Amino acid sequence: MFQIDNTLISEEIIESDFVCNLNACKGACCIDGESGAPLEENETEILVDIFKDVKPFLRPEGIAAIEAQGAFVKGEDGEWETPLVNNSECAYVIFSETGIAKCGLEEAYNQGATVWKKPISCHLYPIRIREYTEFTAVNYHKWEICDPACSLGKELKVPIYKFVKNALIRKFGKTWYSELEEVAKAHKTR
Repeated sequence: MFQIDNTLISEEIIESDFVCNLNACKGACCIDGESGAPLEENETEILVDIFKDVKPFLRPEGIAAIEAQGAFVKGEDGEWETPLVNNSECAYVIFSETGIAKCGLEEAYNQGATVWKKPISCHLYPIRIREYTEFTAVNYHKWEICDPACSLGKELKVPIYKFVKNALIRKFGKTWYSELEEVAKAHKTR
């Protein structure tokens, strides 16, 4: 682990490679698992505020789940998360013609319907953030469904921190990310 400001960062973020391979996994991270995407407190309000703008981009099943459960729900761990359709996929997921799961929130953003891309937890994936009283932990979340992403990242030589650069800047800022790059350079020369 290493520290930048009040963040403790796993070395795996700079040592492990990762590039999403949607052709291989079909966006399984949006449809597998027992809970929705983790949400920060301020994101719950955003989801409520933008629902009417996002609704045209969502599937009927997702709309029904959101209207029944709410734009966000409290998970079993007591944390906020996105609602699910049939206890499976995220209610905000949509599918391409080729069956790849994509984010309806991000599609609405890409089409100019909103100014909010998607939950930071989704944007950062495979990085997971955990807030503690004194610090924020920045860790690599390993999941076997992402094995193709690890293989592609290794082939292309793209470490995790570079793959999620824009998300890390969104979360922590440009100065923080520049410090991370310096740490990564120094770590590589060891």
